[in-house]
Amino acid sequence: MPKAFLIDTTRCTACRGCQVACKEWKNLPAVPTKQTGTHQNPPDLNPFNLKLVRFSEHMVDNKVAWYFFPDQCRHCLEAPCKQASSVEGAIIQDAATGAVIYTEKTAQEDFDVIRGACPYDIPRQNPQTKQIVKCDMCIDRVKANLLPMCVKTCAMGAMNFGERADMLKLAAERLAVVKKTAPKARLLNPDDVAVIFLVADEPKKYHEFAVAEGPGAMTRKQVLAGAFAPFRRLARVMQG
Repeated sequence: MPKAFLIDTTRCTACRGCQVACKEWKNLPAVPTKQTGTHQNPPDLNPFNLKLVRFSEHMVDNKVAWYFFPDQCRHCLEAPCKQASSVEGAIIQDAATGAVIYTEKTAQEDFDVIRGACPYDIPRQNPQTKQIVKCDMCIDRVKANLLPMCVKTCAMGAMNFGERADMLKLAAERLAVVKKTAPKARLLNPDDVAVIFLVADEPKKYHEFAVAEGPGAMTRKQVLAGAFAPFRRLARVMQG
């Protein structure tokens, strides 16, 4: 049966346990960083950080409010990156779980096309191997009937994982509770993705790419965006 995550940002305390656990399970190297004026670290997703807790600071009713967003691949049900792929077998979708998997063949892809096709700006490229990488739903763990590492280590209950139908039910129940105190609360693209976020406020307050523009529309629009990426890159080069 297709799997899904429910990430309830109202329960996230930005402990970053999920971020660290992902990195450790994947045995990814350390990334040198520097202070950029935010507690978010590293500053963005990269080939060696496939999960990143984003921090956004806002003034709400004259008080400072923190918005936390554990960003990762959404494992789209109809993945735009897969549709934009030009290399057979580079991007596959596991039939049993729905996980979107990048193989070593992504090194043959045009990275700008693949990244440009993603409405959530998730794919990154390893500069040494040229392989394009992202979260793989901890497919090795899931196939062994284990939870993804980020879910396993979430101490606050912000992350849930299981059968898609069960996660959608849980999401609806939790949303009803949150809406009692946060009327703007919503689920982000629940009909399109396998990683469903619950947010208590406007999505853009959490992250520029928190939500796709509209259900279903993202696939067509983002694939076209990816298709034109080489031309945009050429234009940048010609401009200097």
